[in-house]
Amino acid sequence: PYLRPLYDSLNDLMPGNVVLSKMQSNEIEIAPLAFMRGRTLNNSFVILDEAQNATHSQIKMFLTRCGKNSRMVVTGDPSQTDLSKKNESGLLKSMKILEHINEIETINFDRSDIVRDEMVTKIIEAYDNHDEHVRDLFSSKEH
Repeated sequence: PYLRPLYDSLNDLMPGNVVLSKMQSNEIEIAPLAFMRGRTLNNSFVILDEAQNATHSQIKMFLTRCGKNSRMVVTGDPSQTDLSKKNESGLLKSMKILEHINEIETINFDRSDIVRDEMVTKIIEAYDNHDEHVRDLFSSKEH
């Protein structure tokens, strides 16, 4: 079930029969992160989605699978990690570790980049405002 969003996105981009054909020919492969260990991905375009739920060692393992003539994209929202300890997310840590490598670029999105329904933007704004209000309450109690 956790792979469903990837299948949905593929089917939004291409007709179902094309997706099925490309998957059967291994032109498109969807694999859990755990199945990357030991592989080298040459001549590939590889996406690690929901990387906020990967640990530091998992992201390192994933990035070191990059082979000749390949590109990798790592996506994730650090504010939405499902890990029990939020600080175990390897996404922010890997961004810091790799920031000095010129061939690696980081792109940060904000509310204006949301492509879902306009209601999603309103929901995110409401949560952000609430979180800011809570932070303000706690910081005013400290003074």
